[in-house]
Amino acid sequence: MPPGPFLPAGGIAAPAVPGWHRDAVLARAAAAAPADWHGPFAAAPHALDLDLFAPGDVRPVWERNRWAELPLLAQAARLDPAAGHLARAEALLAGWAARNPAFRGPNWACGQEAALRALHLGLALALLGAERAPPPGARALLALHGRRIAATPAYALAQDNNHAVSEAAGLLACGLLLGEAGWTRRGAARLDAALLRLVAPDGSFAQVSTGYHRLLLDVLAVTEVLRRRLGGPLPAAADRAAAATRWLHRLAEPATGAMPRLGHQDGSAFADLALAGPDDARPSLERAARLFGGGSVGLAAEPGCAWLGLAPGRVLPPPPAAWVGEGLRGWHSGGARALLRTGPLRFRPGQADLLHLELWDGPLALLRDGGSGAYNPPPTEAWWHAHFTGTAAHNTIAFDGEDQMPRVTRFLFSHWPAMGVLPDGALLRDRRGRRHARRVRAEGRRWVVEDRIGGPFREAALRWRLAPGPWRARPDGVAGPAARLRVTADAPIQCALEPGWESPGYGEVRPAPVLVVRVRRPVTNLTTVIELPFSTLD
Repeated sequence: MPPGPFLPAGGIAAPAVPGWHRDAVLARAAAAAPADWHGPFAAAPHALDLDLFAPGDVRPVWERNRWAELPLLAQAARLDPAAGHLARAEALLAGWAARNPAFRGPNWACGQEAALRALHLGLALALLGAERAPPPGARALLALHGRRIAATPAYALAQDNNHAVSEAAGLLACGLLLGEAGWTRRGAARLDAALLRLVAPDGSFAQVSTGYHRLLLDVLAVTEVLRRRLGGPLPAAADRAAAATRWLHRLAEPATGAMPRLGHQDGSAFADLALAGPDDARPSLERAARLFGGGSVGLAAEPGCAWLGLAPGRVLPPPPAAWVGEGLRGWHSGGARALLRTGPLRFRPGQADLLHLELWDGPLALLRDGGSGAYNPPPTEAWWHAHFTGTAAHNTIAFDGEDQMPRVTRFLFSHWPAMGVLPDGALLRDRRGRRHARRVRAEGRRWVVEDRIGGPFREAALRWRLAPGPWRARPDGVAGPAARLRVTADAPIQCALEPGWESPGYGEVRPAPVLVVRVRRPVTNLTTVIELPFSTLD
């Protein structure tokens, strides 16, 4: 076990923060408690020898071991120095080190998890003013974590996702905090390379996932704070971080910070200094806007930025009425906004969600994604993962009850459809030659979605996954207080309001209403008209 102390004695005054935030930090810190660090996984075997699927879902175990309590307890110690928060943080790290010997057990199995722990420890040291001289225990832990991250760079690079970014950032952080020039140099080079490869100039991320896009920004933000304080190398790809901030700003709901559940969602809220939780992305956006663009998303009093001494800048402009990015395009009209999942598919898709359409009316996700369920659900719920990553869990068309592409492994699809761009939408052609072209038109509070289909199919099913509410089935669609949906086609249709499922958070599944429109060949065209708000005079 690395020798203590792990953290400094404290003594830095807290910044001026709102009273509600002070109360929330102290209450959350008081409730922080040691956990079962390993869940159903064995603690003794070498980490790389473990089966990470058979015993259960490792995702909650990893989340619990990211040391998110460290920044929280550092904040609480500055707000109330006499309450013993730093002693509790010391005990947490000592207990973790004793129960998780180096490179053994589930918590050493993933380089990204080691990186996220190192970044949380680095952030806590920065909050306590000790980033330039970490105590011996912290140095020992950082050295072990740097070794773990450095051991498997090829795996991280092969993922073409957040792993490559997080592990490079973690190695850079370990190098900066320990004064290890080699780790600093390699971490910075790998981080720049990952950003240039995985983040497009328009800010789109290789993973079309709002949750992992937010994690990208949070990891980059903590790394940039440490880089500025410790004099690290200037990043060559800083413009990609600024663009990624603007991209997510377009998707987050301004009043609540809620985001569409596009792509995989794991419920993370990394470096959550504002205690906003996974459902409010505004503090993450505010921090990233100040760090990477000298801007603001309009939260001048955001408390997380106060802890880091980040001054606000000019407020970012609102999204345009129509915009196009890699993998997504959007429209804003009459207080509502729509998002269409498009191509090109330069990186592996995580879900069979192509041409999925999301429609929000203000803060209400009216037509919504099904979410993620869990990556490795319990045996009684084994259907979750395949269902929520499949075509039927999205607002698109499924041919003959099949996903848009065949599944190879838990997280990998093959035979990706060919994608194309239309002036007002996008199109796909799957491996069997089945075609789907979707066009979207905004007419104030009226939205029109035109779907043209063709190719060798017997039956097509158009699904609109609805917000919970008192929906009433109609022969041509559904009606409810929030909207009226009417569907027409050039062939007979069967409309049904069917029971479905959605996952509002990781490991959570609940019933959800779904409008399903079934039609058989020789249909070629379906048109959905969505009227906001619904008028009872129909």
